[in-house]
Amino acid sequence: MKVVIQRVLKANVSVEETKIASIDKGLLILLGIVEDDNYEDIKWLSNKIVNLRIFGDANDVMNLSLLDVSGDAIVVSQFTLHASTKKGNRPSYINAAKPDIAIPLYEAFLKQFQLDLGKQVQTGEFGADMKVELLNDGPVTIIIDSKNKE
Repeated sequence: MKVVIQRVLKANVSVEETKIASIDKGLLILLGIVEDDNYEDIKWLSNKIVNLRIFGDANDVMNLSLLDVSGDAIVVSQFTLHASTKKGNRPSYINAAKPDIAIPLYEAFLKQFQLDLGKQVQTGEFGADMKVELLNDGPVTIIIDSKNKE
């Protein structure tokens, strides 16, 4: 699993001009899944994200986690995170998991993330043409890959 995490002051997701998710302070998480992802990837990644110290403390030092600041989150499926641009100019998405594998893993990630965070998280709509708006705070943008644990 690969994620792009953006610390936001606000973010929202719309499908066909209807807003389906909206948060204030928290994280916008773009989640890409490959065929060999599993529950160990889910557990490790979820724990890493909720405990990642990327929010400012009283001295404006990044010492606080999403848990510490009681922040919210939106998780959006993003198969294009696994694009291969090695050959030609058209990205290949052959490494991204097909929906029959990706959807159950995406749902399992959401369930684990909500458990680790201790509250509901908002989501995009799997497979939909989504419009994502955000006000990146910092900007702080971090990429994590569960396969190489970084």
